[in-house]
Amino acid sequence: MKALFLDRDGTLIADKHYLHDPAGVELFPGVADAVARAKKLGYRLYLLTNQSGIGRGYYTMDDAVRCNERMEQLIGWTPAPLFDGICIAPETPEQPSLYRKPSPRYILEMIARDNLDPAQCWMVGDREADVDAGLNAKICVAALCTGKLTRAEWAAIPAYRDVPVFDDFPAFVKTLG
Repeated sequence: MKALFLDRDGTLIADKHYLHDPAGVELFPGVADAVARAKKLGYRLYLLTNQSGIGRGYYTMDDAVRCNERMEQLIGWTPAPLFDGICIAPETPEQPSLYRKPSPRYILEMIARDNLDPAQCWMVGDREADVDAGLNAKICVAALCTGKLTRAEWAAIPAYRDVPVFDDFPAFVKTLG
């Protein structure tokens, strides 16, 4: 089985510092159609999001779940559920990490649990930690220019020389067959 492991902030929705209010969720243009295309192509979808604001005490796990639910409403996928699995990593960078990207743990667990083919799995995100999580899990990776890094900045990092870079998630999905 094939799958997409997706970052949330900066990949599917606008990255807002410590987003905790569902009213602040803004879906990027074209994401709903891209998700529908990926599902129609037979990809299973998994959400993997670092939420250090929980570990810092800025908001709760329930707040993060409500933001995810709002994102799913905006995507409008039916029948539910949209995601075959969701991992919200609450750790801060300073805390011992189980699931915080770049840890591959969640990806590897889902590959084993759902009998996914690693050669047909992708980690898609806008930050180095997203790409590193995919590389650490030994699956395909795609970097997006919707967050921290531009195309030129991605290309300037030697470790990512062979990583495909896309303007946004919809542009990546257009390449899937």
